[in-house]
Amino acid sequence: MSALSRRQLLVSLLSAGLVAPRGALAAPALPLLGVWSDALDPAAYLVSEKYDGVRGVWDGTTLRSRTGRRFAAPPAFTAGWPSTPLDGELWLGRGRFEELSGIVRRERPAADAWRGVRYLVFECPDARGDFAERARAIRALVQRSGSPHLVAVEQSFVGDRAALQRRLADVLAQGGEGLALHRADAPYVIGRSDALVKLKPSLDAEATVVGHHAGRGKYAGHLGALDMRTPEGRRFLLGSGLTDALRRDPPPIGSVVTYRYRELTSRGLPRFATYWRLHAAP
Repeated sequence: MSALSRRQLLVSLLSAGLVAPRGALAAPALPLLGVWSDALDPAAYLVSEKYDGVRGVWDGTTLRSRTGRRFAAPPAFTAGWPSTPLDGELWLGRGRFEELSGIVRRERPAADAWRGVRYLVFECPDARGDFAERARAIRALVQRSGSPHLVAVEQSFVGDRAALQRRLADVLAQGGEGLALHRADAPYVIGRSDALVKLKPSLDAEATVVGHHAGRGKYAGHLGALDMRTPEGRRFLLGSGLTDALRRDPPPIGSVVTYRYRELTSRGLPRFATYWRLHAAP
């Protein structure tokens, strides 16, 4: 088999999700955020800020991305962390996602750059009980660790829809992007469900790049659109929002990108989808 054929085979396997990128384990099965509906009762949920960060999974010894790739965090960053698996968000501060993304994607850790990063923990898969009990377990684990980089996400109840909207307005006024709501009585649930939802002024989601479509007209010789696959396996083309630089050097196949959209069609596809940013490299 030629080198080109081997490369084409590898790209096909990556696109199909049958192999993991180099340096990665298989992508972990995780809870995914659904979208808030007014049919839901906010009083049943614990509410937190939805942080503008990079999803990170701690397996008890190693910190990995949602695609399974190991983050090259300095040893001092995870010193004292528990052997218990954790799920959370690497975070540098509101409005600093691009800076954070550059730090965590480096293959060689920069200790100075990681010093300001925090790991905001919002799930503990192995803890017993419903989410309210798991949230208490998270607080205890973080307190015992003594790590300055490990933070338990603050969870609290709101009384009704009016209180929920006030909470959202307060977070937005401080530069946040929205809220995450987790049913207090929910078991640990993989995938999307009403157990974990987000509330934001505009909708966004992540999908994996599985192909590149050539451009036409003024984009001839460059990227026309990204062929995307959602976690549920749905395929769609994403062309709006791509800069000229991205069309010349598009996100590689296997990348996870974040896109914004207005609503879902009856087939579950995003309507008026627009590229926002790279979420995770392959």
